[in-house]
Amino acid sequence: MKKQMPTSDFVPQGGTSPGKQKKIETVANLTEKLAKAKSVVFADYRGLKHKQLEDVRKVLKKLQSELVIVKNRLLLRSLGEKSKGAESSLNEPTAALFSYEDEVAPIKELLKYFKTSGAGKAKGGFLGTTALTQSEVERLAALPARKELLSQLAGQLQAPLSGLHYALSWNINKLVWGLNAVKEQKGAN
Repeated sequence: MKKQMPTSDFVPQGGTSPGKQKKIETVANLTEKLAKAKSVVFADYRGLKHKQLEDVRKVLKKLQSELVIVKNRLLLRSLGEKSKGAESSLNEPTAALFSYEDEVAPIKELLKYFKTSGAGKAKGGFLGTTALTQSEVERLAALPARKELLSQLAGQLQAPLSGLHYALSWNINKLVWGLNAVKEQKGAN
């Protein structure tokens, strides 16, 4: 006959079991990460080995982001009101990417890693408070980097000014060329 362990050894004085307490702490931790994150992406990480997950975590850490393997129900609890936009994405094993600085660069890096390894895929996420589908996450990752976008914007803002400058200086240039032609013509005589 097996000796039964008394249940009082497993239940703390407060009345919650250690497993439940750990879940409460996990939800609080996830809620804190969600509040700090500028963007969150949910990914299916199946097919990646532990070593590969560690490698991608190291790369993402350099980009001020974090990849966490989470239980779907705990993540839904931590999302609170935003969970309605994420329920369809949270149905299989899930890794959550929390981006704290740049919203897009970590997403690009994660999807690039998934593509090179041949495993894993984005399932959805949030950009700020806006829910994203899988296709929207992939389109977001296809955008150029922030610096490239800013330089393109600066170039487009500068283009009309350059055109105006050339248009205004054209008549003066034409006058100068005409005067130089007259001067050369008189100098040749």
